[in-house]
Amino acid sequence: MNGNLPELAQDIVRRAVAAGATGAECTIAEGDEFSANVRMRQLESLKEAGSRGAGLRILIGTKTGASYTSDLSREGIELLVKSALELADITSEDPHAGLPDPEELGSISGDLGIYSPEVERLETSVRISAAERCEAAALDADARIFNSEGASFDSHSGRRVFANSLGFAGEYRSSSCSLAVAPVAKDGDSMERDFWYAMARDFAGLEPAEQVGRVAAERALRRLNPVKVDTQRVPVVFDPRTARTLLDNIFEAVHGMSVFRHESFLAEKLGEKVASDDVTVIDDGTIPALFGTSPFDDEGVPSRRTVVIEKGVLKSYLLNTYAARKLGMKTTGNAARGLTGNAGIGHGNLFLEAGELPPQQLLSGIRNGFYVTELMGFGVNIVTGDYSRGAAGLWIRDGELAFAVSEVTIAGNLREMLLGIEAVASDLEFRGAVAAPTLKIGEMTVGGK
Repeated sequence: MNGNLPELAQDIVRRAVAAGATGAECTIAEGDEFSANVRMRQLESLKEAGSRGAGLRILIGTKTGASYTSDLSREGIELLVKSALELADITSEDPHAGLPDPEELGSISGDLGIYSPEVERLETSVRISAAERCEAAALDADARIFNSEGASFDSHSGRRVFANSLGFAGEYRSSSCSLAVAPVAKDGDSMERDFWYAMARDFAGLEPAEQVGRVAAERALRRLNPVKVDTQRVPVVFDPRTARTLLDNIFEAVHGMSVFRHESFLAEKLGEKVASDDVTVIDDGTIPALFGTSPFDDEGVPSRRTVVIEKGVLKSYLLNTYAARKLGMKTTGNAARGLTGNAGIGHGNLFLEAGELPPQQLLSGIRNGFYVTELMGFGVNIVTGDYSRGAAGLWIRDGELAFAVSEVTIAGNLREMLLGIEAVASDLEFRGAVAAPTLKIGEMTVGGK
């Protein structure tokens, strides 16, 4: 990888300012990706790809222009700067456009554990073997596992550089490995699939391939012979995988631009009770080795820990500089962008804080209820909070998971759902940048036959 990328980013910024920009910021990213896919014990595909590009965003007063190039030659850079200036010249004024305030810029020091050079040095045979062993463990787990949609091993290593005309310049490297498998189970006329996966910043941090395969098989097997229950109102328990989707809904609702446009049921709710006392939601981009961790955001503002909801009370929205100015607030260090265009808003490690109950104890008090393991569709209205999604899972009978359920819907309203969270389990683990433990909502409508 080119060791002069920080200098190049600063040079691009200087060129833009010299050509007439009153402000400029440049992002350069490069990386290598690998993917191996196997199906039914046969290697199906291998992919290796590398990429590198630069994006430039400039301001002329409060007018902005942005451009992108994968050509980092002198001619390519000259065209990059020229294109951004030409676009700024024809855009309209925006009084909220601009770079962060200089005192807001900075970077977390020290090793955040988000990069391992070992990922780049992994032998191709080792990567393929991990996918093969993962699928084999799933296929061999039970005679009823008769097919597979495949297993995959994916890895990435990359470098990101950012510089702006206020004097900020920073860079960081990151890496990741992931392993996933989707087995298919059959029992008589019943056929079901499920999947499981593992993610880590380096290969050594992955769960054993055989364990991932066995868990995937167990999840597929427990879905066999599902029934369709009667429509009723019962307690609903979200497993960690489906509970994470509620965090996605919360993120949309605290997204600064959604709040500004009044396209969120949490607009103008700061300081108000919006969830039960058991709910504390945190966005933290500083936790070592996790997938939402970085030393600074995509505007050069240091990553940080932001308490979004504390014991049910809404404490903060998530903001970049633009949304913060629109709302008369300060950025929360949540700027996110690709290589071109204005920065949007993203999250770091967004999670629901774990409770103290083991998951089984959370289930034990439920006489009749629904344990959700999969959600389908996109029936969530962030403006009104209305919630209706297709679901599959297991029925809870006298505190135990009794039988598989499919072809049902769960319906409610996010306002009532958040306030109705009665228990949060202790099984928080990160398999990505969004995480939640098992949680129980006191009552929802489960729509069946």
